[in-house]
Amino acid sequence: MTEPAARGADFGALLVPVPMRTAGQRIAERLVTAIALGEFEPGQRLPTERELAATLEVSRTTVREALQRLQAAGYVTTRRGRGGGTFIQTGAGPGSEEMIKRTLVPAWDQLTELLDYRRLIEQQIARTAAERRSGADIETIRRVVAEYAHAVGRDASRLADHALHQAIARATHNPRLAELSARIRREVGLGFDAEPYTPHMRRRALRQHPTLAEAVIAGDPDRAARLADRHFSLTDDMLTELRARLHMRTGGENDARSQGQ
Repeated sequence: MTEPAARGADFGALLVPVPMRTAGQRIAERLVTAIALGEFEPGQRLPTERELAATLEVSRTTVREALQRLQAAGYVTTRRGRGGGTFIQTGAGPGSEEMIKRTLVPAWDQLTELLDYRRLIEQQIARTAAERRSGADIETIRRVVAEYAHAVGRDASRLADHALHQAIARATHNPRLAELSARIRREVGLGFDAEPYTPHMRRRALRQHPTLAEAVIAGDPDRAARLADRHFSLTDDMLTELRARLHMRTGGENDARSQGQ
């Protein structure tokens, strides 16, 4: 006769309050992810509250909450007066492993889902571009591949990278696909068109851009799709490496401490 009560007690123990994350917290988490992945560099000025609110389609109160969380955690600093604003704090990023690990866990799954979505879309774009490219498209693609190769610095590389992928997307001759590609890029960069950038990623892109472009130019849909999948795994790989590094430096240490107790 006591068994149902015991079961009820066990069930009741599961009914614990579920913490609800605010929109400001979610935006702060995604910004921390962006900083950790190198989408922003130390000293970079973020857009104003008004611009962020418009880009992210949230209220300025929500943006203010997110920025306050980031400032309290040491990721950004606010400067007053002329030339002021909110700036990425020097030293923020992959060096702050413990803080990043605590903050990123809720955002990782969302970002992974978004990156998977982009890989699937970009494969289809590359495949379709290889089937439909015109002579003018081929000329444009070859030109922007060369522009990326000669780009100097983070900003120039990002602009050239965007130009190349838009040239391939436009070669589908479907404006909706070109807009979708650009929209996903903005979503990955929180509206700032800020793709992750490291010298290692640029070296990989320098090898992969010409082969992807040539597959499209040669009219080889299957090869173009495979190369697009490989190329758009760059950010996925970077996220995986970051997670592994954080586990080794924080989770691994915690595991060792718990085993020693």
